[in-house]
Amino acid sequence: MNTAQMTSSPATKPAGEPVLPGPELTVWAPAAQHVEVEWSLDDGPARRSEMERKGDGWWRWEAPAAEPGTAAYPCLDYAFRVDGGDVTPDPRSAWQPHGVHGESRWFDAGRHAWRDATWAGPQHGEGVLGAVVYELHVGTFTPEGTLDAAQRRLQHLVDLGVDVVELMPVASWPGRWNWGYDGVGPWAVDDEYDGPAALQRFVDACHGLGLGVCLDLVYNHLGPVGNYLSRFGPYFTESHPTPWGHGFNLDGPGSLHVRRWIIDNALRWFADFHVDALRLDAVHELRDDSDQHVLAQLADEVATLSARLGRPLDLIAESDLNDPRTVTPTADGGLGMDAQWDDDIHHALHVTLTGETQGYYGDFAGHCRALPDGGPLAVLAKTLTRAFLHDGRWSSFRDAEWGAPVDRRKVDGRRFLAYLQTHDQVGNRAVGDRISAVVTPGRQAIGAALYLTGPFTPMVFMGEEWAATTPFQFFTDFDEPEMKRAVTEGRRREFEAHGWAAEDVPDPQDEQTYRRSQLDWAELHEGEHARMFAWYQALIALRRKEFDLGNGSLESVAVDFDEGAGWFVVRRGAHRVVVNLAESRWTVPLDAAPESVVLAWEPAQTRLRGHGVHLPPFTAAVVRMGQSTARS
Repeated sequence: MNTAQMTSSPATKPAGEPVLPGPELTVWAPAAQHVEVEWSLDDGPARRSEMERKGDGWWRWEAPAAEPGTAAYPCLDYAFRVDGGDVTPDPRSAWQPHGVHGESRWFDAGRHAWRDATWAGPQHGEGVLGAVVYELHVGTFTPEGTLDAAQRRLQHLVDLGVDVVELMPVASWPGRWNWGYDGVGPWAVDDEYDGPAALQRFVDACHGLGLGVCLDLVYNHLGPVGNYLSRFGPYFTESHPTPWGHGFNLDGPGSLHVRRWIIDNALRWFADFHVDALRLDAVHELRDDSDQHVLAQLADEVATLSARLGRPLDLIAESDLNDPRTVTPTADGGLGMDAQWDDDIHHALHVTLTGETQGYYGDFAGHCRALPDGGPLAVLAKTLTRAFLHDGRWSSFRDAEWGAPVDRRKVDGRRFLAYLQTHDQVGNRAVGDRISAVVTPGRQAIGAALYLTGPFTPMVFMGEEWAATTPFQFFTDFDEPEMKRAVTEGRRREFEAHGWAAEDVPDPQDEQTYRRSQLDWAELHEGEHARMFAWYQALIALRRKEFDLGNGSLESVAVDFDEGAGWFVVRRGAHRVVVNLAESRWTVPLDAAPESVVLAWEPAQTRLRGHGVHLPPFTAAVVRMGQSTARS
């Protein structure tokens, strides 16, 4: 905004004329002596108005009414000045069309004409547990990189068998592209994705196709550029440092309003944008010594909202703690999350399929303090039946005993998300290479069979289903020279320590790093890519058809394996998921005689032989057992 004209109060309109009232703008600035709002309508001249004290540190200002006969309120751009300081965006801004440093734009969430009145929630009202989740990054899902463009690809997800679309963060960030975890406007939808109205259109379209929507939210930190919250109040605290700087003030003076800033934000996505679930990033960094943890408070308030809206609303945590308390109801002393990501399952699958043992993968090869008496297949067996490897055992990369055991009798396995790839597990590799760039198609098919038929809530990462050749690399678009240099040099130093040459590590600031990460949809119908898509499609359809393969009872899962011979069998009711990880053909022994081959990666070479299944090297099959086995 340029020089603003001071106004003392909104202009009055002739009595009796029907007009649209102006929106009320509010902001929490508890230590401020005075607060001003700078504003303009429809790109008109900038004006400045004093805000009124509202009590408890809040300030308010009512925008002028619209001209008589106006159907919709004009475009209102605004920003705040605290005690004569710099013009600053609204901490609760829904829209930042001028970037993270510019003015906010008022957004009327009630203008969208929703068409989802009969929407009952994912899985016909069952919610997220056991659903097939699909994680995508809006900017790289299509060449256009917008929500409207992503909407045009939704039929692909329906054809695959997806139940819930999980969007990586859409909050406003600095620059043109970003993973989303450098966001500084958690209440906004970035304008590169076409803003908040586009998210409403996207969710409405998903619901029309039977797809739920999960939104990834970051409440543990804000990005380094465009973070202005401290100009308003004590949003951050030095008492709880995080890997990204000071943590949010969840338990100190003023924390009541900081907690409301988080919780109100979460509730708004459910109420105003009709999303069905929220994925909460790295909740272990939400340090809170209050009597009620902020996550438990959030869980209770979401449950109340769910009852009012009449549809399931789910919270999915990313937690590094391996603690079942995360998914324990608040009434039982837990944090009340409905589900959580389970990296232990990913790591066990990854080590089994790739043989990689560097860094945190080391424990998952077995023969270590975490599991001294078994190798990678023993580790895999444990994670597929007990959710965690580190469940009170020693974690070498954390240098501590870590986690707590999951009670298989009480905890539903569907409370844990299982996956072969995620944005983190691909993008945090030096060159962002996918599992399909590291292993043969048969090995990927094995991994898919194990997690898509397991007792967990499965999650597919975009492009995985057709073994996309495009990487998913780490990319940013900072303008500030010092940030550009810090990101580029920091990324290269990180991987030089692991033996990578600096020139081989993609520069996050290079536009081509972002462009390389965009999916190539032409691959989908080609050769091995089409075959992989058909495999994922068939596994998901089988999971949905057969109760055994979607059953979340951890207690009902049993595993047989032979580390030396390289075979692995998961028993799922009347079905067996049979895997040959050896370099030669092998007849994998079963606990009884199989009745039929239901699905096989190499169907022409898969044979039933007595109490076994003959498989080619590095392949998988799902077989059905006889009735007596099914009843036992």
